[in-house]
Amino acid sequence: MKPKRIAVIDIGKTNVKLALVDADTLSETDVRTRPNAVRPGPPYPHFDLDGHWTFLLDALRDIASSHGIDAISVTTHGAAAVLLAGDGSLAAPMLDYEHDGPSESAEAYDAIRPPFSETGSPRLPLGLNLGAQLHWQLGRDPDLGERLAHVVTYPQYWGYRLTGELATDVTSLGCHTDLWNPWQGRPSSLVEKLGLSKRLAPARRSSDILGTLRPDLAAHTGIAEGTPVVCGIHDSNASLYPHLAGRAAPFSVVSTGTWVIAMAVGGASRSLDPARDTLVNVNALGDAVPSARFMGGREYERLRPEGEARTTEADRSAVLDDLFILPAIEPGTGPFGDHAGGFTREPRTDGERRLALSWYLALMTDTCLELIGADGPVIVEGPFARNEDYLDMLSALRGPVEASASATGTSVGGALLLVGPHVEQPGRAIVPRDEDALRAYAETWRDRTGRTT
Repeated sequence: MKPKRIAVIDIGKTNVKLALVDADTLSETDVRTRPNAVRPGPPYPHFDLDGHWTFLLDALRDIASSHGIDAISVTTHGAAAVLLAGDGSLAAPMLDYEHDGPSESAEAYDAIRPPFSETGSPRLPLGLNLGAQLHWQLGRDPDLGERLAHVVTYPQYWGYRLTGELATDVTSLGCHTDLWNPWQGRPSSLVEKLGLSKRLAPARRSSDILGTLRPDLAAHTGIAEGTPVVCGIHDSNASLYPHLAGRAAPFSVVSTGTWVIAMAVGGASRSLDPARDTLVNVNALGDAVPSARFMGGREYERLRPEGEARTTEADRSAVLDDLFILPAIEPGTGPFGDHAGGFTREPRTDGERRLALSWYLALMTDTCLELIGADGPVIVEGPFARNEDYLDMLSALRGPVEASASATGTSVGGALLLVGPHVEQPGRAIVPRDEDALRAYAETWRDRTGRTT
């Protein structure tokens, strides 16, 4: 019997969430959140795993009491793993991938990391390559190698705490880690070079049942013993998963949040350029997916106006005339990571600022889609699916564009791991306003970036 009430642990870079998803309607019926604050150290900036655990257990208990829970799923951000000692405790704190520590050993790491042709993983700054994190952590702490018994990717860490079972999953390993060969479906040569061949937990499909809820946790939360816990999935792949069953290729999915990640299914063949932050993700079925991304949510937060002012016709005319945002706002990532950008002039109103920002994010998304050979409909998931100006520009350039009907692709995708194949309903079709003017604006923006793609 398929579960109806699925609790989804959904951990993004900015927030930690527990959502109860109704399997019949694929709607969130209860949601609890907390900020995903980074602790400054020592020994380095790291995530508050114990604080998250306390929050999650309390939320599971409350939701089970109010609604009941039939199954548990997990989805988390990528570039993340947890290092465990033999007794299951932390062998080291979980490093924040935005810490610059791994840059200290970049030259030594570059000498051993596999080529893009083996991993589909571009060389990224800071700790965005999980392999670079592990290399730096093992090098800075000479005793870590002795303490370290198991490496688990982030969704499976929570699965381990819930069930006691160790695993990794193919979507998390296939997320620019340098640790996975997406074409052969096995660990890359780097795993052996780091001395982790016997310590990297076994890779499983995201939809595998990892185990059942530990009896002590069942007693603590009031959830029935034997409740299944699914293996778990990388969050942008959770956004893609609902569309893999029943939607004919070609199509692409744009997962939006802190990161905007474009994923092409069945698109045109392209030679991916790792220097422009293109990569190969691995979907929940284990298949390679050409992808590109930029830190769009972070850029939005940096540039957005303070208020919620509406954009007027005067604002629209002014932006069309001479206001652009040039990339990159978050340097070192995205298709223009080697550029330093910003507004071409200071916006005169909040409406101008908001519109120029929305169009910039759409232009960056369009660039990502072009780089990976995207074809067919574009489905936008997450917060940007509610930004009409963003959708307007993207539809003018890519059409057809659909705004996903799901409130959050990640939680629904996580829940569907337990429900099975699902034919995703078409999202809201976007009809662009003043298409010719938007395309002319885009052409000028492309000229100013110095690149045609």
